[in-house]
Amino acid sequence: MNKETRRDFLKKGALGLAAGALGPGLAACGGSKKPEKGETLRFLHVTDTHLDLGIPETVKWMEMLAEKIDRDFKDVDFVLFGGDNFNNNVPGLKDAERFKKILSALQVPWYSVRGNKESSPKPKGDPLDRKDYARMFFSSDLEVSGRDWKLVKGNFAVLGVDSTLEQHGNGLFSPESLAFVEKELKENPKRRHILLDHHPYSNFWGGTDKKDIHKYVLGNAGEVRKRLFKYPNLVLTLSGHKHLDHVSREGHLTVIATLGFIVPQDRANSDDHRFRLVEIEGDTIRQKLVSIV
Repeated sequence: MNKETRRDFLKKGALGLAAGALGPGLAACGGSKKPEKGETLRFLHVTDTHLDLGIPETVKWMEMLAEKIDRDFKDVDFVLFGGDNFNNNVPGLKDAERFKKILSALQVPWYSVRGNKESSPKPKGDPLDRKDYARMFFSSDLEVSGRDWKLVKGNFAVLGVDSTLEQHGNGLFSPESLAFVEKELKENPKRRHILLDHHPYSNFWGGTDKKDIHKYVLGNAGEVRKRLFKYPNLVLTLSGHKHLDHVSREGHLTVIATLGFIVPQDRANSDDHRFRLVEIEGDTIRQKLVSIV
């Protein structure tokens, strides 16, 4: 596949904006305000990679992902991994170390938050608690606040929140996480913020099984939406967990759940593993899914 140039990407984005698309292809959201010079951010969102040393194909697909990024997306600002990055089901830290080794060869920076797999080791009590994860995956350019982190890039900030509960599939924003995000939004009104966590904020798939909804929707989503979504400088949220893809708008805010990389629920091809390319330019957010094949 030929490398997509920034000019090509913006040209396609303009077409998406004109069409008002919010589907699985290229989509554009936001107003028409002309951005100031330097107000562009371009990154990848990959979630639910589920690297598993007992399933060699998952390791191969992770290696293919790294090769794809280095070949076609070496000019992005960074890559964000949204949790359930590895299955955490072998003794010790072998799968965590393999995940890190594969990604450490990338030419661009990458950052991650935990998912329920990282917070639920098998066997129970085996290493990779929150401190282990922070030691292995929180790089020196992150501003760490408890279990959460902030990455500042020009006039943008990514807020990485650990929404996990130990040994549970469901999740919550802790009081400390809520305070961390709200403080950042209050103190930096001119900075555009991106909120990254594992659990989505709504039952966007229209499920009726209460246990399923409890597992997949953030437990205190109502409180999070009420306290945080009102801030105009929160422009984008990114989550995963359900392995389904969804893009929506809530007022000024773009809300994205990216499909699972390793087991996308809408897949037509078992080898078609995808991630999301996002570009924020001024008040416009463009996004599309990209396949590793």
